[in-house]
Amino acid sequence: MRPFRPTAATLADWDADHVWHAFTQMQEYEPLLIDRGEGATLIDTAGNRYLDGSASMWCNVHGHRHPRLDQAAIAQLGRVAHTTNLGLSNPTTVEFAKRLIDVAPSGLEKVFFSDNGSTAIEAALKMAYQFWRQCDPPEPRRKKFVAIGDAYHGDTLGAIGVGGVDRFTAMFAPLTFSAIRIPSPCTRRLPTGVIPQSLESMLNHVEGVFKEQAGTIAALIMEPLVQAAGGILVHPPGYLRGIRALTDRYNILLIADEVAVGFGRTGTLFACQQEGVTPDFLCLAKGLTAGYLPMAATLTTARIWNAFLGTHADRRAFYHGHTYGGNPLAAAVGLESLNIFRDEQVLAALPKKIAALQYHANQLAELPHVGDVRQCGLVVGIELVTDKVSGQSYPWQEQRGTQACYAARRHGAILRPLGDVVVLMPPLCITLAEIDRLAAAALAGIRSATTDNGVVSLAFPTIPAVHV
Repeated sequence: MRPFRPTAATLADWDADHVWHAFTQMQEYEPLLIDRGEGATLIDTAGNRYLDGSASMWCNVHGHRHPRLDQAAIAQLGRVAHTTNLGLSNPTTVEFAKRLIDVAPSGLEKVFFSDNGSTAIEAALKMAYQFWRQCDPPEPRRKKFVAIGDAYHGDTLGAIGVGGVDRFTAMFAPLTFSAIRIPSPCTRRLPTGVIPQSLESMLNHVEGVFKEQAGTIAALIMEPLVQAAGGILVHPPGYLRGIRALTDRYNILLIADEVAVGFGRTGTLFACQQEGVTPDFLCLAKGLTAGYLPMAATLTTARIWNAFLGTHADRRAFYHGHTYGGNPLAAAVGLESLNIFRDEQVLAALPKKIAALQYHANQLAELPHVGDVRQCGLVVGIELVTDKVSGQSYPWQEQRGTQACYAARRHGAILRPLGDVVVLMPPLCITLAEIDRLAAAALAGIRSATTDNGVVSLAFPTIPAVHV
């Protein structure tokens, strides 16, 4: 008797009826089920092919079904799939930790594993808070955190506390703490005659906050170079280096959130490396396992580590952890991903791809309803506006960014917006020809979504994909 296998239509019905999708209004949800992947391409249950223009939520690095990553997972399954990291370890996880330290900015020597970006941030926040109570001498007044406006650092309550995107955090503000907020240094396209703020004045403002709150700040948290979920907000050159200098001057810890921007997205393995910065905490996830398995890591220094050492009676240990922290299956894939970076010269191939994407970004910037295009490495944000001269935004209810991404599917690309910012963040393995096709799909989607200046219906139709 043949086993029952649901049809694609049945699976779509079950998806709509039973699966609660993240960041999705389920009343308006139209199922699209991805069945398999090949390189930078995703294939749905009907056999339609799409370029993975968002790297499967910014995590895929070397492409889908990379044979070396597949084999690494299979080989580890032949040994053990999971062992706890609480009080014991396994060889694969230990080797992966050592390799991370070898490639990370100099001075980061310790690795704390968890399972997603939010938990990597939570670990850093709690470590920073506890550090100041256990360092020599202790500084228990240091309880506050400084964060950048429009920042997104995750969805758990601690991460929400340092988050600055109201649509993600405002509802839950009463449940958590509130960070000291400094303005985002991103200089968007400004109306004619408006002079952008200088880097010096931005850093002077931060120093003013540090002086005013002297001795009470535990850490500053930031995404280096570009704020991803905040709308692809690119920082001016030198800002990260200037922040590191200020945090050093005022003895404030620096938490670098590279969950989205790590592992080659900005052109170097880690964004911090572009300005020669070593943070006190480096938070990693997404690309840590090349998008294969859930895993996160919080890297830190010997200075932080030493403050947690003592006897059991001292109660200085870090009482925090996750069931799947240090999972050997994920570690095996992450370790092989680092090998691929080395063996396949992934970073050396990026400049040509970045230049090709920049060429297309410049072309998209000329569209009548594109107000700004921001790029950092293989990360591009295309901001849609109703009026290019003034930069006036569309009414948020019209969901123009969502419309553009839905329309791009007709042209063989899966994109995801941030409000009315259409994001291009493909896997690093994408070819130059695929970049051309991705840009063409984005162009067609944006034109479709911005042709009508009236109110767009919120009832999105199911959009058939095309074979490309």
